[in-house]
Amino acid sequence: MPKYSNADNRPSPRQAQSRIILIVVSLILAFVLLSLRYIWVQTILHPELLARVQYQAEDQYTVHLPRGSIYDRNNHELAVSNMTKSLYVDPNHVDDPQTLANDLAPLINMPAADILKKISIGGGFVWLKRQMEPAESDAAAKLIKEKSYGTCLGFREESKRYYPNKMLAANVLGFVGTDDKGLDGIEQSMDKVIQGQAVNTALFTDTLARPILDSVLSNVEPQGNSRKSVELTIDSTIQYITEQALDKAMAEYAPAAATAVVMDPKTAEILAMASRPSYDPNNFAAYSSASWKNKAVSFVYEPGSTFKAIVAAAALQEKIVGPNDIFVDPGYLMIDGRRIQNWSEGSFGTVSFTKIIEESINTGFVHIGLGLGGDRLMEYARKFGFGKKTGVELPGEEQGILFDPKDMSQINIATTSIGQSIAVTPLQMVTAMSAIANKGVLMKPHIIKKISNPDESVYEETKPQEVRRAIDVQTDQVLTSLLEKVVSEGGGSKASVSGYRIAGKTGTAQKLDTVNGGYLSGRYIASFCGFAPVEDPQFVVLVILDDPHKVNYYGGQIAAPIAHDIFSAIFRYLHIEPSVPIKDDNAAVSAPKMQTSQQTSAANIPKGMTAVPDLSGKTIRDATQILKNLQLDITIIGSGTAASQSPASGTPVAPHTKITVHFSP
Repeated sequence: MPKYSNADNRPSPRQAQSRIILIVVSLILAFVLLSLRYIWVQTILHPELLARVQYQAEDQYTVHLPRGSIYDRNNHELAVSNMTKSLYVDPNHVDDPQTLANDLAPLINMPAADILKKISIGGGFVWLKRQMEPAESDAAAKLIKEKSYGTCLGFREESKRYYPNKMLAANVLGFVGTDDKGLDGIEQSMDKVIQGQAVNTALFTDTLARPILDSVLSNVEPQGNSRKSVELTIDSTIQYITEQALDKAMAEYAPAAATAVVMDPKTAEILAMASRPSYDPNNFAAYSSASWKNKAVSFVYEPGSTFKAIVAAAALQEKIVGPNDIFVDPGYLMIDGRRIQNWSEGSFGTVSFTKIIEESINTGFVHIGLGLGGDRLMEYARKFGFGKKTGVELPGEEQGILFDPKDMSQINIATTSIGQSIAVTPLQMVTAMSAIANKGVLMKPHIIKKISNPDESVYEETKPQEVRRAIDVQTDQVLTSLLEKVVSEGGGSKASVSGYRIAGKTGTAQKLDTVNGGYLSGRYIASFCGFAPVEDPQFVVLVILDDPHKVNYYGGQIAAPIAHDIFSAIFRYLHIEPSVPIKDDNAAVSAPKMQTSQQTSAANIPKGMTAVPDLSGKTIRDATQILKNLQLDITIIGSGTAASQSPASGTPVAPHTKITVHFSP
């Protein structure tokens, strides 16, 4: 029989102690086993179990935070981003697709058939509409609540890009895809800088794929977001002025396309850059891809007579010619069996180099170009920035086409001298003219003024960068005075603005036939490039009209007036005061130049002789009648209205002297 220490059968102290030890040991062993199991689960089995949980209950998300903003030089918003809701559907949990589609279609502005098509894809997740407007997402949220569509419909937050000025500077800004990827323009070239941070997060759902703790997606904004903002050199007001002028050109002259650039010649900052046709980047998919192109950097064309400013610069610098040198214009030249003639199809007779520039006489420039030779011609073309990308911060820039001097024949030199057989971009052309406006110094063009950190501190700032000196200051002064005469007295007169000194050059070039070679008959590119005010150039303007569908296709007749509109509007905007007396237009009407010329010179005209009248702007019929009344004969060259004449107005001549008058459309 067991021995007990007392009468109530209680165990002895030794027995009690043994039992306690056994329990403690059992507990320790159990704890050790649990700890080992925990360690096993948390280390060895952790990846497998975590993957299983994520597969069964966790829905992964990538949230793109808002992109950095784009501003103009005056801190006006050009592109901004906000967080918006995107609607998705879980086709596996849609009970009645037709009813759902009918209920949802009018609220999100989407055809019911398109919604049904998306539901028919099947699976657990399909986008219905991304980056919705607030009114659409609010209406959809109300429907989900009222009809208990929460099992099959839901939202995710995404960043959406907005362009508050719609089409303004669209070809410069570009646009952003639905996955926050810049696809053109500044949005593309600066994508890595301004792109919103991508944040990976997750949402746990129940067995019906309904969100649990759906608030985890709201206000996702991690610390240290690295996105930056960009400030452009563009001035929104000058951009608007330029685009308005291009719209006028499109309406009046119906060109296939148009391009305009405004640049500060001292810094090479791009103040405006516009292309037509254009598009609204808020809805870029509704436009053709051709409308997206920034033609200022991607359009390659033969510059025509605007390039003569560069040829003149080279000839003056190399002392091939002086302003008062005299040339005899035969009307045409035969080079390597090819005929090169003047735009007027006739001869200007004996003229000075100044007149050659004023009237853009082809034969004179061919003579000068041949004197320069291929080596020097290409050397100066490259000095002014042609044949190489400018390096502007925009995608899609072309480098243009120049000859290798070793491969140039006489006809190559001759055609290059009049702006043919080579190809340039609009940005190259306006940059070269800016060098002339900047006392002969070529600057590197840029459109990024500065980049700012999220705290608005400056991350990077673009400083004006000198590329090289193209011509001497003295040469530049002479060239500028000659280009000023083009606008004040020559073919660019329609770009003039009363009270202001403007220098520039017109251009008219036949379009290349890219399919069959040669040139397209009756197809032209009209242009004007100039700067003002001459005494202290503040801006350079380039206007290009590609293939105008009008009889009058000359740059001086259709591109120069558009430049005039831009010049005059910018003068007012920048409060630039006139520097020369303003002409009284009413007085000009009551006292035509012809009468004034005759009256002022009458006292000095020898007896029996007549002063040649000023026939500028007269039709062939009117000019013929005026000369007939003065007993003078006429030689007609061209058609349209009188553009130039020889002898000049006011010259004393004998009766029945033949006056050669050049008419242009």
